[in-house]
Order: sequence, then structure tokens, then C-alpha cells
Amino acid sequence: MDEFRKQIDEIDTQVIQLLDRRAEIAQKIGEWKRQTGRPVFDGVRQRVVLDSLAQRSRGIFPLEGLRNVFTEIMSACLNLEESTRVAYLGPEATFTHQAAADEFGGSGLFISCDTIPDIFESVEKGRAHYGVVPIENSTGGVVYQTLDRFIESPLRICAERSASIELHLLANCSLHEIKVVYSHPNPFVQCRDWLQINLPIVPCQEVKSTVLAAELAAKEPHAAAIAGEMAAKKLKLRVLERGIQDSSENVTRFWIIGRDTAHATGNDKTSILFFIKDRPGALYEILRHMADASINMTKIESRPSRRAKWQYAFFVDFIGHHEDENVRQALGRMEELCEHLRILGSYPRDQHA
Repeated sequence: MDEFRKQIDEIDTQVIQLLDRRAEIAQKIGEWKRQTGRPVFDGVRQRVVLDSLAQRSRGIFPLEGLRNVFTEIMSACLNLEESTRVAYLGPEATFTHQAAADEFGGSGLFISCDTIPDIFESVEKGRAHYGVVPIENSTGGVVYQTLDRFIESPLRICAERSASIELHLLANCSLHEIKVVYSHPNPFVQCRDWLQINLPIVPCQEVKSTVLAAELAAKEPHAAAIAGEMAAKKLKLRVLERGIQDSSENVTRFWIIGRDTAHATGNDKTSILFFIKDRPGALYEILRHMADASINMTKIESRPSRRAKWQYAFFVDFIGHHEDENVRQALGRMEELCEHLRILGSYPRDQHA
């Protein structure tokens, strides 16, 4: 055992020395970025590093553990370049907080915001470098607050991140003693079937976050909350039932918003916003240019424009980068048919989104 521990200590010393070398290079990169005006956070580079780990690993160290280690290494090095402030939908221990920590690592400076508009405002006014906002859930659907804020906001989408959402029933009483269940509206939608079967007559009370729900459950002796693992640990609540979401494929997609533009990787997604001129077949004509250019549209949503009565803004996601030749030409033709067209961002495609 002593010999094994001696070998481990020697390896740990080598790891520390290598991390110091990496940190020195990161500081030089930070200085170069400041001199050239480049953004500190590079979502493309982070995706490339994390996605390449499976090929670079010998396969002994668990891949998920390797991803966690490198996320923290890159987070620490990023903060040597510049302290990165990240706004998220709070309070602490929400799923958005977890997504922000997964994206930026534990070395980031995280700023809790009460609402999605507050996240946008924090980034717009420079209180945060980036924001993490939910855009859609595979069960609950689109988060319209996020789309609506983009109608007026100058911010861009720098990256996307998807996360599996595990919802648990938390309480400090037994299941049959529960008299009220607290949660955010979205988890109630995602757990509707489970609640109808297991707690059919217990009232469900909506609150502004899953963490607030957990706080209420921690204070009230016969209350429960639907929330995540982070909230359970933070509030020291028992997990009565795990994974009560109706779908095993319960995934939320998040956007990382800021002022930066991601360069093309060859596996990208683009989001655009446009207003159409009011005439028969206008939307068909606009979208036809995407089909003619062999562009795969993955999502379309319409929202009231807030500019004029019965005028709508259209949000479209598609595969490709705005610098790709076929995309550039298609957007040029589409712009001629729109009252206004804006590229919200081109960013590395999350394979799980």
C-alpha cells in the first residue's frame, strides 16, 4: 500500500505541474485576447475539448468524470484570463444554476436573477458577461419569456446547452401526510401523470422557482416540493420519490447569451428572428428559400411583435452557420421579403439538444 500511495503522490505532483503550465499558457491567451478584443469565453473551443475526450482517453478513467474534471480545469483557467460573471435564473440551486455551473465550471462568479428579463438586463448593462436562460423543455414546451425578450434585446446567442431534468418529490414528512405540493409551473406540467396517480386530491401550489418550493417544504411540516437534487441538498430535505417526471426523456435546452459571436465549427445551429410583410403567402415565400438552399429547419415559433396589432415575430432555428455560403445566400434572399430580419446567433450544436 505504501508503494502504491507513493506512486499516486508522484503522479499527483506531475498533474499539478502540468496544470501550472496550462495556467501559464491560459494567462498568455488572456493577454492576447485583451489586446485583440477577442471574447474571453469561447464556447466553440470548450465543446471541441469536451467532445474530443472520448477519443483522447485510454478508457480507464470514467468519461463523465473526465468531462467534469476538464470543465473545472477550463473554468479555473478562464478565470485566470478574466473573472467571468454569469447571470442565471435564481435562486441558488435551480436547474438554470446547475446548467450555468456545468457550462462555466465552479470558478465562475454566478449572479442570481429573479426573472428572465433580469438576466438579459444584467448582461445588457454589463453587470454580467453572460447569461444562462432556458429556452424550451421537451415536455413543457417553449419558454416564451426568453423569446419575447429577444424581440427588443441586442444580445446574441453564444452557445446552447441541454440538460436532463430529474424531478424529485421532496419533503420532511411521509407521502400520505402531504397536504400541499409546491413547485414552479413547468415541473407541474412535466409531472402531471405522476401527481394524478399518487396525489390526486392534494392541491398543487405554483411558486416562482423550484428552490422557493423547496424552502416552503422545509418550513411547513405537511408540505412537499417538486425540485432537483441541488435543492434537496441545500435545504436538507428527504427525497421521497425520485424521477417523478412523466417522460424519461425530460430535457431542457438553455441558451448562453452575451455579445460575442461564435465562429463556424462545421456542426452548428443558427437562430434568427424576422417580421414579415403582410401579404398572402409571405411566410411560405420566406421559408421556401431555406428549402431551396437545403437548410434543415429544426424549429419555428411565432410571437406577438409588440410593434403593431396582429403583427407577429417569427423565430426559426436551423442547422448551419450564418457564414456558410448556402446559409448566407438564403438569408440574403429572405431579408428582401422581410420587414426586418436579425441573426440571433450561430453557435456550436449541442448533440443532445
